[in-house]
Amino acid sequence: MNIITWLFETNINFGSKSIPVREIIGGTLGLTSAILGMRRKVSAWPVGILGDALLFTVFLGAVFAYADQPAANFYGQASRNLLLIIVSIYGWIRWSQHRRNNGNTQPPVSPRWTTTREKLILVPTIIFFFFLSMQIFKALGESGTWLLVDTWIFTGTALATFGMSRGYVEFWLVWVAVDLVGVPFAFKNGYYPTGTLYAIYLPFVLWGFVSWLRISKLEALRVKR
Repeated sequence: MNIITWLFETNINFGSKSIPVREIIGGTLGLTSAILGMRRKVSAWPVGILGDALLFTVFLGAVFAYADQPAANFYGQASRNLLLIIVSIYGWIRWSQHRRNNGNTQPPVSPRWTTTREKLILVPTIIFFFFLSMQIFKALGESGTWLLVDTWIFTGTALATFGMSRGYVEFWLVWVAVDLVGVPFAFKNGYYPTGTLYAIYLPFVLWGFVSWLRISKLEALRVKR
């Protein structure tokens, strides 16, 4: 049995629940990526991409497995992981270019708060993206609470990942908001490894926020000097 076959066919049973091993591996890689991102390591991006690719197959499978249950659609979750891969590629390129331009002795990103000008661009863009995503998921058959949950997780994930690529301190707070929705969503639908890892993310996300906040203050003092 090759590694691909093993990943797609192996499940771990916990009582009446059968959990794909790729969900466990994907979630673990996601947590590893968050820790590497907090430490401003370029390797955070490829590790995260691999984890998202595995989770994409998990949630995409759920779309078809529960196609006869409109309330259990997972288009937003599957799309979330696909979008994460795309935005992570952007982040990987950006951090790598910064590292090449400034030498290996310098971190690939300098944490800072968004400027007023950036907020004036980001806020309406986020609102537009949210409602556009909602209309797309609605056309795919989602409705009610599931529609709002999927849309927020999708939008919040895109915003947080883009924010990380740019070095915005606020992106950690967006991850907190995504986790607060993602944890109950995952547990309610039997995605226990994903839900558990989302819950474990929270203290790391808060740690990351405090760490980047401290670095941004030190960077601001250095610039003033």
